[in-house]
Amino acid sequence: MGIPAMVALGGALLKVKDGATLILDADSGVLRVAPDAPALEAAQTALAERQARKAAAQAAAHDPCVTKDGVRIEVFANTGSLNDALAALANGAEGSGLLRTEFLFLDRETPPDENEQARQYQAIASALEGKPLIIRTLDVGGDTAAPYLPIPAEENPALGLRGVRVSLWRPHLLKTQLRAILRVRPLGQCKIMVPMIASLDELRAVRAVLEEAKRELGVTERIELGVMIETPAAAVTADLLAAEADFLSIGTNDLTQYVLAMDRGNPELAARIDALHPAVLRMIDQTCKGAARHHRWVGVCGGLASDVVAIPILLGLGVTELSSTASIAPEVKARVRGLSLESCRGLAAQALDQASPEAVRALVKSFGA
Repeated sequence: MGIPAMVALGGALLKVKDGATLILDADSGVLRVAPDAPALEAAQTALAERQARKAAAQAAAHDPCVTKDGVRIEVFANTGSLNDALAALANGAEGSGLLRTEFLFLDRETPPDENEQARQYQAIASALEGKPLIIRTLDVGGDTAAPYLPIPAEENPALGLRGVRVSLWRPHLLKTQLRAILRVRPLGQCKIMVPMIASLDELRAVRAVLEEAKRELGVTERIELGVMIETPAAAVTADLLAAEADFLSIGTNDLTQYVLAMDRGNPELAARIDALHPAVLRMIDQTCKGAARHHRWVGVCGGLASDVVAIPILLGLGVTELSSTASIAPEVKARVRGLSLESCRGLAAQALDQASPEAVRALVKSFGA
C-alpha cells in the first residue's frame, strides 16, 4: 500500500506518549521520538525528495527496463489475487513472477476442484494481457494450514511437511492443480514453480506428475517447470537442479531464515533477519553460478526483490528477473535503469566479503552506479 511500516519494536514503543511527534524511517529501521526542529526539517526534505522520485518512477513505469549498459532485466510483480494482477499491470510490471495459489485453498473446508482453479488462473492470466504468469504450486504447512490437510503436529513445522513435501504427500491435489494450470489459454503463458525443493528427486517427482497431466489433457507443448530456491540444500546444488529445471527463483524470506537458523516469526530476532547477510548473499551467488552452467535464468521473488538497496547486488550476482510488490515495481525499474551491470558486479564481489548485513548496506550506500 506504499505505507512505511516497522514491526517488533519492543516494549520501548509503549513508553511513547500519545501525541508525540515521530519520524518513522522504515528504510533504515529507525523510529525517532520527539525530534528537534533540524531533524524534522531534514526528514521533511527527504520525504519530499522521495515523493518526487516515486512520481518520476511512476511516470516511467511502463517504459522498458534496461541497465545503463544495455542489459535487459525483467521486473515482475508478486500476486495473490485478481486485484493484485490488475495492480501489477497498472504499475508497469511485465508479468507475475509469483502467483501464490494459497488464496484458493485456505479458509475453506474442502479443496478447490479443477474447474474452480482453472477459472481463477484464467482470470488472472487474462488480466495480465498475455504477459508471463509464474504459478507456484500449493505452499502450505509450516505456519499455514488447511482443515482438509490434517498435517500431524510437528515440533518444528518450518522443517516439516510444507511446500512440495505436502504436494508429494497428497499427489492427487498436485495433479488437480497442474491440470487446472494446463487448461489456461494461451498455452505457455503460465509457467509452473515448485516451492521448498531440497533435492533433485522432488523436482523429478513433480515433473512426472506434470507429464501425466499433460498426457491426460493431450498437451504436447513444452511447459516450463522451475523451482524455488528456499533451502540451503537447493542453493548449494543449484547446478544439479538447473540441469533439469527450466528456471530458478529465489525465495529470500525462507532462504534467509534457513541459512541463519532464525525463525522469521520470532519478534526477538526480527531485527537480525536481514537477507543482505553475507551468508545469504553467498547462497544467492552459488545459485546464480550453478544456473549459469546450464544457461538457466535466475529470478528473485522474495522480499529482497522489493528492497531497492539490494538491487545492484542482486544484478551483480547474476539475477536477471526481479518479482517485487506491485506498488514498488516502478521504483525497482527506475533503480535498474540507473545501474551499470559492470559496476554492479564489482559491488557484489565486495559485498560477499563483508562481515555483516550492516556492512553490506553501508557499502551500497557509498556505491555510485
